[in-house]
Formats: sequence, C-alpha cells, structure tokens
Amino acid sequence: MKAAFYTLGCKVNQYETETIREQFRRGGYEIVSEDEPADVYVVNTCTVTNLADRKSRQCIRKAHRMNPDAVIAVTGCYAEMDKEKVASIEGVSVVTGTDSKSEVFDEVEKYIAGRNGSESAGSAEVKVKPYDELNKYEELGVITGMEGRTRAFIKIQEGCDRFCSYCIIPFARGKVRSRDTGEIVSEVKGLIEHGYKEIVLTGINTALYGTDLGYGGIAPLIEALDELPGDFRIRLSSLEPTVIDADYAAGLLKYGKLCHHLHLSAQSGSDKIISAMNRHYTRDDYLKIVQRLRDVDPYYGVSADIIVGFPGETHDDLMDSVDLVKESELVKTHVFKYSPRKGTKAAVMPDQVDEKVKSLSSKVMISAGEAAQTRFLSKCKGIKRRVLFEQKERDMATGYTDNYIKVYVPLSDAGDLLGEFSYVEIGDLYRDGVKAEIIREI
Repeated sequence: MKAAFYTLGCKVNQYETETIREQFRRGGYEIVSEDEPADVYVVNTCTVTNLADRKSRQCIRKAHRMNPDAVIAVTGCYAEMDKEKVASIEGVSVVTGTDSKSEVFDEVEKYIAGRNGSESAGSAEVKVKPYDELNKYEELGVITGMEGRTRAFIKIQEGCDRFCSYCIIPFARGKVRSRDTGEIVSEVKGLIEHGYKEIVLTGINTALYGTDLGYGGIAPLIEALDELPGDFRIRLSSLEPTVIDADYAAGLLKYGKLCHHLHLSAQSGSDKIISAMNRHYTRDDYLKIVQRLRDVDPYYGVSADIIVGFPGETHDDLMDSVDLVKESELVKTHVFKYSPRKGTKAAVMPDQVDEKVKSLSSKVMISAGEAAQTRFLSKCKGIKRRVLFEQKERDMATGYTDNYIKVYVPLSDAGDLLGEFSYVEIGDLYRDGVKAEIIREI
C-alpha cells in the first residue's frame, strides 16, 4: 500500500503532516510523492484565506484524479470549519478536524476494512470536534527524524485566544493549550541525536506557550532546551506583539543557542488599523521591541507579516505600514491582501477595500519590503555570522545565518559543509540573499 501527502498552510501543518506520515510509515505503507498514484492520500488543509480554501479543494480533486479508487483523508483547519462541504467532495473518504490528527491513520484503516467488506465505499467518515471541545493538547507522538533536512519543526502549542478581527484560526484551532515541556525536550533530544542542527519551535500562537500551564510564557522552555548538550541552535517561528513587549523580547537574548532572529507579526503600521484588527499594541510598541533587540545586536534579524487592504485602510494608513517596515529594516516582509473570512468581525465591517486597490497596495508594500531587506543586508556587509549550510542551488551551497540572512557560497568552497555550521563573512547582495566567504578559523 502506498500513501501520499499534501500539506497546505503553516509550519504547524507541516509538523503535523510529518507525524501522520510517520504513522503510515510505521504501519507498513510505502510513502510516495504527492504527484504519484497512491492507495491513500492525506490532505492537511488550511483555511486562513479564501485562496487557502480553494487550494485545499484543488488538492483533494487532484488526488482523486490521480487515483479515483484511492482513500482520501482530509484533515486540518478547512476540514474543521467546513466539514460538510469537504465531505461532499467527490472521492473524500475520511474527514478529521484539527484535534483528531493523531487518529487519521486509524480512521483510514477502519475505512479500508469497512470498504473491503462491502461493495461500495459509502459516505465519508467524519470525525470533527466542535469548538467547545478543542480544549486539550493532542499529543501526536515523538518525531525522531525528518527526511533530507538539517532543520526540524517542533510543535509546542495549540490554539489562540487573541481573536484578531480578521482571523478565523482561533475558531479552527480552539483554546490555548501547551504541549508538555518534557515531551518537547524528549523530542528535541532525539532530533539532535539524529543529527539535526536547527530546532524551530512553532505553534498557532507560540508566544502563548506556557500561559495555560501556570507560568508566564516561553522563556522556561527555551532555558530547558538551551541547556541540552550538542552543537545546535534554536529558532522561534514567531512571537506576537499582542503577547510580548520589549522587555520580554530582550530577556530572551540571554540564551546562547537561540537565534538572533524573530518573526514579529506587525500586520499594520497604522494605529487606527491595528486597533480595528483587535490587536492590542501600537506601532510605537512594535518599534520599541525592534529597537531593544537591535540595542543588544545591531544586526538582529526581524521579519514580519503585513496585511494590506483591511477594511477602512486609507492611503495614509498604508504609508504608515510602509514607514514601519522601513524603520524596522526588516530582513523579510510577508505581504498579504486582506481576505474576508465568514464568521469574523472584519468580514462585516464597513468600508471594505476594492480588490484593485488591494492589488496596488500589495505592490507598494512588496516594494517597501524589498527596499528594507536591501538596506538591512547592505548594513550587514563585512560582519561575521554563523551559518548552517543546508542545500545546493546549482553551483552554490546555501544556508541561513542565525539572523536569517540567506547566504550563497560556491560549492567548491563549501561542498564539504552541507549539513554543518561554519562562520562566514557577509558579502555583496546576491539573488535573494548575499554572497559570503567561508572563514575556516575564527
């Protein structure tokens, strides 16, 4: 029996797919590419935007075209929010929500056994919990390896209670619940033993980790991981300024294995829009966090998400966001056009922005992000940073510094360093990063 997997959306989904894949592997399945015929397809869906919903449906239909007789199991946020629609798509056999991913393998096996005992497959089996029951962390098992990678994503937290006015994810993922610290440490130990060099901590709202366990935030977990033996580094996938402030962020800098990079979601640089988004901080609060980090390390890397075209956004509001990106000198800016999500407050707000205006605003913001990245990378020229080389791109070895700069070094100089750390001196701008020179001794 062969199984293939489609993953849409965030790093949490990527991690969860990996745990499901491992269940199938242990169950005797041969894991094949999503573009190959398989007996079972697992589609881990996203619902953060209307486009994500559409892409999820497209993946389901693609799987059915690949093998009309295959068992198709659909899980994730879109399945959680619209289970009836998902179950009605031709070819879907099993539907599970965000809190039942550990049961995907068993549900598929049960479905296959039932189908083999009858002439027809019948209707899809649906196992989706309502929002009120999304209140306990679902342990998905410990991953000991991720194929072909030096970087491993570890899910530490589930759910969100911030309820930003544009976001459907709290309804799809449920209440805040944190993974047991001991389970996380155990998984990280195993990954380090298997040669992984970078551990990325991820969650639906990572900054909320530990708030439901009786201690304030993620710092105790970072401390426990920082004390583990081995040559590895820790990266936070993101922290939210709705949860942390400048003092909290600066306090994390004492941990030696924690990367000097933070994805700090801004969403807007306009106080008016930030307030309408129900995000409880100001642009000044955001800039203070960035400044505190740069006071300790002038080359600290900060990346961010920015939403354009939020209801009521004017040209002046857009320029406030442009200025925020410029002042923060972001190493990377992820730009999203606002997408109304049914069931959120923003979807029924007045002054919805025309799609053409959103597209123009997106171009302006992307340009601002590229300019900010250029300034930051140029500022870093000549400095020395530690990089983890991860892959080949044509005749170059590539990897990321701790502060999230993508570096390119000729394979002739760095071919023996793939999967390893090395110090480099940052050079000129190149492609989507910089050229760098290996420093063999430091």
